[in-house]
Amino acid sequence: MGKFIELFIRAVKGEETEFTKGSINKAVFLLAIPMILEMIMEGIFSIVDAYLVSKVSEDAFATVVLTETMASLIYAIAIGISIAATAMVSRRVGEKNPQAAADAAGQAILLGVSFSILISIIGMLFPGEILGLMGASENVIAQGKGFTRIFLGSNVVIMLLFILNGIFRGAGNAAIAMRVLIIANLLNIVLDFILIFGMGPIPALGVTGAAIATSLGRGTAVCYQLYVLFSDKSVIKLTLKHLKSNWEILKKLANIAATGSGQHLIGSASWIFLMMLIADYGTETVNGYGIAIRVIMFTFLPAWGIANAAATLIGQNLGAKLPERAEKSVWRAGYLNTAFLSIVAVIYLIWAEYFIGIFSNNPVVIEVGVECLRTFALSYPVFALGMVIIQAFGGAGDTRTPTMINFIVFWMIQIPMAYTFAKTLGWGATGVYWALVISEFLWAGLAIYIFRQGKWKTIEI
Repeated sequence: MGKFIELFIRAVKGEETEFTKGSINKAVFLLAIPMILEMIMEGIFSIVDAYLVSKVSEDAFATVVLTETMASLIYAIAIGISIAATAMVSRRVGEKNPQAAADAAGQAILLGVSFSILISIIGMLFPGEILGLMGASENVIAQGKGFTRIFLGSNVVIMLLFILNGIFRGAGNAAIAMRVLIIANLLNIVLDFILIFGMGPIPALGVTGAAIATSLGRGTAVCYQLYVLFSDKSVIKLTLKHLKSNWEILKKLANIAATGSGQHLIGSASWIFLMMLIADYGTETVNGYGIAIRVIMFTFLPAWGIANAAATLIGQNLGAKLPERAEKSVWRAGYLNTAFLSIVAVIYLIWAEYFIGIFSNNPVVIEVGVECLRTFALSYPVFALGMVIIQAFGGAGDTRTPTMINFIVFWMIQIPMAYTFAKTLGWGATGVYWALVISEFLWAGLAIYIFRQGKWKTIEI
């Protein structure tokens, strides 16, 4: 136990940043712990907002569910650039070339800011239309368009938070990514209470206050990230020259990010389609589904932390010309993730009603949420290994393979299956849940099969 605590403290401090030698188990642990904590912090963002907004009204909660479903497109772009940043930075760190790693980091920031400007313009000008497109009722649009405008208009903080944390992860310094999200969460929680419900001279802003609180919390975290990168507190030290356009590096980054974003855009688009199917069954069904998905994502985020550790390990070890060690690292992380999510699946199967009941006392909402949570938990063990493999492809710089897998499974199989189950067979929302579970089994199985072929070991970036 003493050795475990000592190793845990080392992981949280983030003292080690290079993982191309020594124990693979220790490397996975040292990287995974801060990444798991980082992802838990990200999940708390979502859970706190959901809990507090649910106390305002069901229409307010529906606003958050529908807006964040559409915002998954932003997350997809941010994650795609983040994958590219992690892959390129970790490869350069493995090659012992910190200057080239800094060059890649600067160009990743430029790429992300460029995309966020376009998204901000659309979000600021058309918030009501975006909610309407998602199937929102007139009451939801009237109450929630302020939230949507602010949330999408300030998307640059979301974009940079993902990208900068991807840079830190690639450099092997996942502890900093964890710390910035602790800062963001503390601010978000305090500001949520003040801005949603009002305090003293500050009026209650309702669901709009939640958007302001989240933007300010994340924005503060981004400022801290930039401070670290431009100081001597990081393996990678940025200067203004790294933010000047370098077309050769931008092209390489954009090439990886395009398919990386495409991979997640495909997944996000399928989620949006499924939400539109769910919206046909009313606000209570939307809210039950939305609560279940938030609970699901809260436990997925730590699992993605373990998967992100695999991405860093594979990148650094390929950079150091150690492909066999890279592969072993992925399987070790995969086994750890499977054990974790298998335990979570059992907990959800037994206590699903308790978790959904935290957010709502509406019996219809609870019934919908419990069914969704229990059904999806059935796919947890195999999904756990699949997510590690998918992230490993990205860490190796191979984002085309996950994009192909997502396209085949989510668009060619999941969407037609969900529509058939829900509409043609008349299963309603239940059909959507089962389409999700079946497609996740196929997704993980295909990813594992292709990974075992080993072509990712030959990728040059």
